[in-house]
Amino acid sequence: MPRLKLEFRNQQGVTLAGLLETPNQSSTPISHYALFAHCFTCGKDIAAASRISRALAERGIAVLRFDFTGLGNSDGDFANTNFSSNIDDLVAAAETLAEQYQAPSLLIGHSLGGAAVLSAAHRIASVKAIATIAAPSSADHVQHLFADAADTLARDGEATVKIGMRQFAVKKQLLDDLNQHASTAHIADLRRPLLIYHSPVDTIVPVAEAAAIYKAARHPKSYLSLDHADHLLSKAADAEYVALTLSAWASRYLQDDVSTTPPSMPAPAADPNLAKGEVSVTELDKKFLRQLQTPQHALMADEPESYGGSNLGPTPYDLLLMGLGACTSMTIRMYANRKKIALDDVEVRLVHEQVHADDCAECEGRSGKLERITRHIKLVGDLSAEEKQSLLSIADRCPVHRTLESDPVIATHLWED
Repeated sequence: MPRLKLEFRNQQGVTLAGLLETPNQSSTPISHYALFAHCFTCGKDIAAASRISRALAERGIAVLRFDFTGLGNSDGDFANTNFSSNIDDLVAAAETLAEQYQAPSLLIGHSLGGAAVLSAAHRIASVKAIATIAAPSSADHVQHLFADAADTLARDGEATVKIGMRQFAVKKQLLDDLNQHASTAHIADLRRPLLIYHSPVDTIVPVAEAAAIYKAARHPKSYLSLDHADHLLSKAADAEYVALTLSAWASRYLQDDVSTTPPSMPAPAADPNLAKGEVSVTELDKKFLRQLQTPQHALMADEPESYGGSNLGPTPYDLLLMGLGACTSMTIRMYANRKKIALDDVEVRLVHEQVHADDCAECEGRSGKLERITRHIKLVGDLSAEEKQSLLSIADRCPVHRTLESDPVIATHLWED
């Protein structure tokens, strides 16, 4: 697979070294370009970056990965760098791609590189989608690495610290700069689709950081658990999995017209091994956050913060009401289309509550406390009173409605591998 060396200068005139991973264009043409930002003090040749870049290239996405100033094969002094300079380096790399090849439409960041792409995105207009891998929600997360040198940095303005197995000279300006990037406010203003990868057993950047990113971001946003992967994705299978799901997810957003061009692969985080009609629920934390999967789709469920959750997804009762509401809306639309009723729009709102039978007008013949779902249906269009009534009547024939009223049998079995 072609791998092109690419050198470029940043805003300070320092030469940075990069590698552009491209597909074998005789069999796989380049569809898009991506920019990969590596982890703090790592280099472009770290295994995760190399493997993910190669795997994406095999799927038609050319990826530029490069060494930040003062690292790897790039020139410059690491001691004079900071998080802001990393962002500047990313912008310079994007400009180089735009000048020599094609502007990047996908940003990928691993660990602190993930925080960097979240901050750099607003300066790279060509970017259509962003993915983070094991990323902290803000740059100041890495300050703990300098805890032992804090006194020396405060006194002398510089110190030597050990990060991993290497020694690095750092200056106080690095810590001061990290303090300037302690907020997650910019994440809410990304205005691009965001995919968040994280392992629940990551000991370097805890999974709570992924939750903070997800909470700060606006839709469309997705979370994909990396199960038992370590922080550096040292297993080749984990990197391949990221590339596979990332290319599938990105295909939805890198098209010129996503409304008419559906994704070529199942949605990310889906479980194609599930049988038709089967769903899976897996833990994303040890409280309430859960991943819900079908063979082709996925979302999350949670509880509000007032109940001890993180409020990162609908509650189970919200999902129940959504299921009934969706089925109601679909049933009404199908009936209107079949009967050629001029229904312009239908909106369904539902509320679940526990009430006493004495206070429930619809509960004649019942006693004591009971569960009630109230459904409000808004019908928009040039409709006669008779048409409105027929549409309301058909709502009760929604299959989910019928299931809920049929007192279904729920069988529970122990599942053992």
